[in-house]
Amino acid sequence: MTNVKAYGTGAPDALLAEMNINRRAVLANDIEIEILYCGVCHSDLHFAKNDWGMTTYPVVPGHEIVGRVTNVGSAATKLKVGDFAAVGCLVDSCRTCSSCKNDLEQYCLNGWVGTYGGFDKHLNQPTHGGYSQKIVVDENFVLKVPANLDLAAVAPLLCAGITTWSPLRHWNVGKGTKVAVVGLGGLGHMAIKLAKGLGADVTLFSRTPGKEKDALDLGADQVILSTDELQMASVAGKFDVIIDTVPYVHDINPYVATLAIDGTLVLVGYLGGLDPILNTVPMIMGRKSVAASLIGGIAETQEMLDFCGQHNIVSEIELIQIQDINKAYERMLKSDVRYRFVIDMASLK
Repeated sequence: MTNVKAYGTGAPDALLAEMNINRRAVLANDIEIEILYCGVCHSDLHFAKNDWGMTTYPVVPGHEIVGRVTNVGSAATKLKVGDFAAVGCLVDSCRTCSSCKNDLEQYCLNGWVGTYGGFDKHLNQPTHGGYSQKIVVDENFVLKVPANLDLAAVAPLLCAGITTWSPLRHWNVGKGTKVAVVGLGGLGHMAIKLAKGLGADVTLFSRTPGKEKDALDLGADQVILSTDELQMASVAGKFDVIIDTVPYVHDINPYVATLAIDGTLVLVGYLGGLDPILNTVPMIMGRKSVAASLIGGIAETQEMLDFCGQHNIVSEIELIQIQDINKAYERMLKSDVRYRFVIDMASLK
């Protein structure tokens, strides 16, 4: 067992601060990673504040991890010391259920183990995330990083990237597919980049005027102001897939109306009830669907990273020091980030 520095919190109303945590000794199938960069996800903030009522304290957030391999177990063959590696939202699963056997660890029927807030069966304590100096993870849940990509900008791919990639792949987005993205934030900007990389015709739905230049620069083909009835009417029945990244309660009925026959709206940003009530008439009349998607499994996440390496796709980031994490959380709540904070973990020394 190794004691390392980290940033976390011991209570929902407390600021994140420096603390010490334990990492397990490297086991036969483990890889030890010196963490170089860690992305900051809205889930980190929700978990730190116990917004979902499931946090065990102390908690060290962070599940968008990029680093350098510093040690490998005797049976580990995936990476070697000195290689760059990544860890996303998962560090273990049961590996025996039908989901796990089909590379769908994110839907493990016996419960996957989160990078933080999960349970480390070896240490017999909760898992801690990437706001720390190092992490030890079973090699089956460690990912390879394409050598040509900027390491800091890779970090958000481990959550924002795979969260949008997985539904794009599941709903067979490719050349000529008409895709719309609701919301231009951490998830939304990655959805645009990835859908465009797959060859889709991409539209951004935004409630805020003035997002057009940013969206077009990211690869969108057009921007529709969702508060403008005429603009919304102009795209009625158009889209094969809509990726809805909005993280709060909102009315999805206007977007359902823009789905083509057999089109699907996929919720990836919001957990909770719909309000107002979903109107099923246009769904029934056009065989339209409203679905939802989580992150991806390990194989799919590696596929996404490899695709990003081939197409030079990374996140748009603002690099911060770990000492500024509480200010970053405040700014996230105000949507004051373009488009993802990433912590330079060299600041934790």
